[in-house]
Amino acid sequence: MYKDNLKIADREFSSRLIIGTGKFASNDIMKQSIIASGSQMVTTALKRLGTEDSASENILDFIPKECMLLPNTSGVRDAKEAVFAAKMSRELYKTDWIKLEIHPDAKFLLPDVKETLLATEILVKEGFKVMPYIMPDPTACKQLEEMGAVAVMPLASPIGTNKGIKCKDMLQIIIEQSEVPVIVDAGLGSPKDACEAMEMGAAACMVNTAIAIATDSITMAEAFALGIEAGRKAFLSGIPSTNHFAIATSPLTSFLDKEQENVDML
Repeated sequence: MYKDNLKIADREFSSRLIIGTGKFASNDIMKQSIIASGSQMVTTALKRLGTEDSASENILDFIPKECMLLPNTSGVRDAKEAVFAAKMSRELYKTDWIKLEIHPDAKFLLPDVKETLLATEILVKEGFKVMPYIMPDPTACKQLEEMGAVAVMPLASPIGTNKGIKCKDMLQIIIEQSEVPVIVDAGLGSPKDACEAMEMGAAACMVNTAIAIATDSITMAEAFALGIEAGRKAFLSGIPSTNHFAIATSPLTSFLDKEQENVDML
């Protein structure tokens, strides 16, 4: 069977779904949802990893051992804070992988492009494998790639809104011109949104809220995995272009013409 793994830097993953760990009703439901999704990469905010005490459940105990932990810097306000958080993460969790998130505006949580570019440049030089969350800005995504980001993670719509893909044209440009994996992140509200992103040629999808707040998070996680798989297979198969006029799948009148010929011969 054809091997179609997702490759980011020096790692390969058979799953193209990245799961976030916030908003779940419990850590146990989170763990079961991750397992149901088949995800092999899980992202968790450093502020959650760093606030556990002896009386609390440690979220790390609920992340399946086969999953790679991708700490993220959610909550930082600028490049300086992001670099500090990333270095702290590497020291504590022995990983140089980091999902870079800088969104100083607490209302809309939109990434600060200028600070993200600055932090990426610094962190790459420090040896980090940086996966920046970014606006669907083709120019910024290309700059991040050229700086050494191992993937780019443009948003589909604002974090947690479940609005789906609201900037399709820009995402399509990013996907077409990128030479690193494009992971559609934030705003995907249902499996059909993830399927659409994959049909466009995205390398993977990052999902949290839509799974975590679903009535049945475990089944929804499985549904997202299926949507991503379907979208990926459709993309690889070559999705036919659309047409303005109807095109018959078989000749409409040839059998009538043949019958008329037979009648004329009588």
